[in-house]
Parts: sequence; C-alpha cells; structure tokens
Amino acid sequence: MNNKDLKKNNFHILIIDDDQKIRLLLKQFLENNDFKVSDVENTDQAKKIMKSLIFDLLVIDIMMPGQNGLDFLKEIRQTNSIPTLMLTAMSSPEDRLDGLEYGADDYMTKPFEPRELLLRIQNILKRFTTNLKNSENQENTRFGPFSFNHKSLNLYKNNISVHLTTSEQKLLNCFCKSPNKAFSRDDINNSLGGNMETRSIDVAIARIRRKIEIDQRYPVYLQTVRGIGWMLQTHEEENND
Repeated sequence: MNNKDLKKNNFHILIIDDDQKIRLLLKQFLENNDFKVSDVENTDQAKKIMKSLIFDLLVIDIMMPGQNGLDFLKEIRQTNSIPTLMLTAMSSPEDRLDGLEYGADDYMTKPFEPRELLLRIQNILKRFTTNLKNSENQENTRFGPFSFNHKSLNLYKNNISVHLTTSEQKLLNCFCKSPNKAFSRDDINNSLGGNMETRSIDVAIARIRRKIEIDQRYPVYLQTVRGIGWMLQTHEEENND
C-alpha cells in the first residue's frame, strides 16, 4: 500500500492532547494531508467519542490532567487493538519503553517535526492494513468470483451471499482448507469426523457444483480427479507462474 492508497481510504484519526495549540496545529496539518481528524483534550472525552465514532488511529499525549496517556492506552488495549502513536515531552528511554510495553505502535518526543509525524502515521497505517489483509486472506479462500469464509462457513459470489446447507458448508470448508489438493471419499469422511455417508458426499458435491459452476458437466472449480475423488481448483498456482 502506497501513500496514494492511504489517501483513498480517508482514515479517521483521533488526537488526545490537553494542549489546544498542538491539537489545532496537528488537526490542520493532517487534514491538509487528506486525513479526517477529530480532537479531544482528555481521556474522558476520548472514551465518550470512541463509543459513537470509529477511528483508525489514535495520537495520544502522555502527560495530561486526570488519567494520563499511558494508563489510557493500557485500559483500551484490554479490548481494542487500534493503532496508536504516543506523544510526550519526556525523552528518557524508560518512558519510551513503557509506552511500547503498554502496546503503543510508535512514540514521538515533543517538539517534533510535523512531516516526521506524518511519515510515522503513514507507516503505522500501512503495517496495520497489510496485517489486516493478511488476516482476512487466511480466513477466506477465493476462487473465481467466490469467497468462502472459514469462520462463518458462508459462501459469497461477488460479495453476495450464496445459500448453503449445513452439510454443503462442512464439505466446502474441507476443500477450502486445502485448495488444489485431491480428496478421496475416505479423506473427506475422516476430515468430517466420519459423520458423512458416501452417498451424502456425492449428493452434497453435486449440489455445490450447481451453485458454483456454470456448466456442471465441465466443472472449473470443484473438479473430479480420476482415480482419487475431487479437488477445489482455485487457479492460484496458474496465477503465480
């Protein structure tokens, strides 16, 4: 993901700092760089606004009246993995380590160069969105216009849900966990805990094909492997050549 892609996403940043001058300067600078920005002066206001709005990154000052930034970070990390960048007037290594230990993604000491802050924010968001995409790819198997989610066992065609029965979900999940691998009837039955009869497997495969193949006589995705059984062909290997 490059900086142009970041701009397209219109990320929403929350600035938490008791210094109004810094908040306004950061807000104006980040908005000029295509970010959507909200700002509050303490953690109580932050907790309130975070209940009604979704943010992509927090910029948190450590030294604030009431609850400080580190305690706030430690609190939200119990339930929230939102990216965070800590700001502080303190420059000792211990303070930096405390912030990182509590779950901060990065740390800057005041005074700072706005351009450096921008680059650090962009780098955090790049890492976070890349990790998120990788996680989503691990949860989904894609083939043609279809996407199968391993957690929900739901099948989508061009983001539109395709109805599957429970047996069809279990069977397709078996193939999607090991795409491009041939399964025999015994392999399938063992994978499903021995709870599916041979005839039921044949029927479920025929039903799945009706839902994902254009022509069931010449299946593109759920293919027959002669002498073995079936295989879900995602065509990833061809695309990687």
